[in-house]
Amino acid sequence: MGVYTQNGGTLDSSTLNSSLHPQGTRIPANQSNRNPKPSHSDVVYVVGGWSKDDPLCPVEQFCTEYNEWKMTKPLMHQRKDAGVCAVDRFIYMVGGADEITCFSSMERYDPGQNVWSSELPSLSSPRSRVCVCEMDGCLVCIGGFDGHTHLNSVERYDPSRNAWSKLAPLQHKRSRATAVVMNGQLYVIGGTDGNTTLDSVERFNPSDGCWALCPPLRTPREGAGSAVFLGRIYVVGGRDDLGLPLKTGEKYDSESLRWTPVRPMNNKRCQVSLLVFNDLLLAVGGSDGVSDHKTMEAYEHENNSWRHFGSMRSKHPGGHVAVLKAS
Repeated sequence: MGVYTQNGGTLDSSTLNSSLHPQGTRIPANQSNRNPKPSHSDVVYVVGGWSKDDPLCPVEQFCTEYNEWKMTKPLMHQRKDAGVCAVDRFIYMVGGADEITCFSSMERYDPGQNVWSSELPSLSSPRSRVCVCEMDGCLVCIGGFDGHTHLNSVERYDPSRNAWSKLAPLQHKRSRATAVVMNGQLYVIGGTDGNTTLDSVERFNPSDGCWALCPPLRTPREGAGSAVFLGRIYVVGGRDDLGLPLKTGEKYDSESLRWTPVRPMNNKRCQVSLLVFNDLLLAVGGSDGVSDHKTMEAYEHENNSWRHFGSMRSKHPGGHVAVLKAS
């Protein structure tokens, strides 16, 4: 993966080596066996996103073999503000809403068959603006908004049992939060309770089944993106307590218990997806408050900077990224 051209979301293959090797050098022949090129790669999907102007709920897959994005099977139902997550070899989309109602249903994508199915158990109640995360082979669905109330409920879907169960509720109601798992514990970050954009962070310890408060963010954020990168939690973008889209970011060190700033992105991005792909930290999509982005940015941790990293084929307002890990 590397720098994409804007027309059609294809990869400029001339930059691929420089993307994977920052000095732009090729691996000499006598070293190729020492550092063989991986035969498998993680697979990135951008799932959903819906608006009146673009109602198709598109799904895109990045094809490393051809260095380009391709469209795959769209979602079965129009929905935005749903949770998206990969568990094992499937991608799940949970909850969400259309212009009329919130959903409790979910859909599952099988990449091998290129089909979506909806014959799955529903959440205990409808919710949109939910965040989801994979933990111990299960899908955890956190908070959200049911159309009237912001929620603190947490549910876990176990694919082996094909059933939902309830976990301990959050200490704070929150929708449009973001969540990651680090060192076996689940962190839920920011969001809104309907009145206030939150800077609070909660950590779930599965050994005792309880939530505990962590040091707060430096900046309140809802609709931010988060990922674990180089042993730290990175959080970027979102909206602040004035409702303004953000380009700033910060990272959390669980040993020092401190949030520290990172270099702002080149673009403001609310409802951004943050992911780690082939040892790169990528910010994908989002909105600057005026228009939805097709573009991506890559974070260079060596010099604490961001660079343009190309474009998807479609905009995905309210959509999110899922990464299927290489086997």
